[in-house]
Amino acid sequence: MAFVLDEEMQNVTNIKVIGVGGGGGNAVNRMVEAGLNGVEFVAMNTDQQALVNSKATQKVQLGAKLTKGRGAGADPEVGQRAAEESKDEIANALKGAQMVFITAGMGGGTGTGAAPVVAETAHDLGILTVGIVTKPFAFEGKRKMSMAEQGIANLMMHVDSLIVIPNERLKLISQEKITLMNAFEAADNVLRQGVESISSLINVPAFINLDFADVRSIMKDAGFAHMGVGVAKGAGKAENAAKAAISSPLLETSIAGARGVIINITSSPDIGLDDVETAASMITQSAHPDANIIWGTAFDERLQDEMSITVVATGFESTPGVDEPIQAVVNAQRAAAGAAPAAAPAAPRPAAAPAPAPAPAPAPAADPVIPNPVFSNVFNPNVDTPVSTAPAAKEDDSNEDDGDYFNDLLSILNKRS
Repeated sequence: MAFVLDEEMQNVTNIKVIGVGGGGGNAVNRMVEAGLNGVEFVAMNTDQQALVNSKATQKVQLGAKLTKGRGAGADPEVGQRAAEESKDEIANALKGAQMVFITAGMGGGTGTGAAPVVAETAHDLGILTVGIVTKPFAFEGKRKMSMAEQGIANLMMHVDSLIVIPNERLKLISQEKITLMNAFEAADNVLRQGVESISSLINVPAFINLDFADVRSIMKDAGFAHMGVGVAKGAGKAENAAKAAISSPLLETSIAGARGVIINITSSPDIGLDDVETAASMITQSAHPDANIIWGTAFDERLQDEMSITVVATGFESTPGVDEPIQAVVNAQRAAAGAAPAAAPAAPRPAAAPAPAPAPAPAPAADPVIPNPVFSNVFNPNVDTPVSTAPAAKEDDSNEDDGDYFNDLLSILNKRS
């Protein structure tokens, strides 16, 4: 009897990238320009003009009645209300997706306020939901940073995995002078490489195959995450590629403590077993001793003596001093919602009779933390110039680019020139 594949089984996993607000929309534009295939792109914005200029295949105007096609005026509450007004349109745009990446710049209006609503809608539809967002530069002020931290905390409540890119650390991508353009290209590369790698992991047949179920098992309800790509060639390529995938000047923590790790190795067909063992062992030893390690490998004859390693790490144990403001907001929101982390010990009750005040409750033993992403150590300066739009901080009728933080700095530089 002939074996016939079920038609549904042959379908590739539907992955969508959702750019919310100005920064998210610009990131989507640059991914489209880079020729990333295998995913669908959706732009969501309150700013009608930004949607007109978007290169996404699908566009959703948020809060048309509320904002009348203008931006959110750098007000996250307006962004949230706009998204809530357009929940049906958001759900329709998400239809058919099995996995979504939501990208936004935090600290402005639309991205900060609307991204959590988009994530909540996706999560409620049973879609594996991954957020990749940026935090502002320090020079952008405490108010914007506070708004960003609140937005990230809100987003954290509705995504399966979250990757936070601190713009302040983009200055560390090289010892040489970094241009503003190159810094933001590096941030965009985290999203592009991550989406491209996971899409390939799931949808491209490989020698040792990984599928959507593998990715879902690591990233579902996993909290904060690392996503890194390392590329190396020649002698020592396995060790160098592994190091590049798990460590970076941009990394504020290591993957130590990660309880879920995906390793995908792509190389030429003549790759040595010792190279595979070296790379996988280095990554495994960096994670938790009891981590769930899933690995796969694919061959690409174009790579010749080159080796590419993708690492996705999740399920981190509590680490003190890691992005405490955001963690504090997350904990406060969970406490207010009556949904404190499962591993958190209950606060002691004072006795009915007069007694000394009870000691403060110990810190939760398994709070999620916010490790920052592993960036690829392979930097390509020949990337398309980022799309520049108007600053997002104005509250008048001008177009808003709320998430694209570097526009404020560009405006200052232009005035000085």
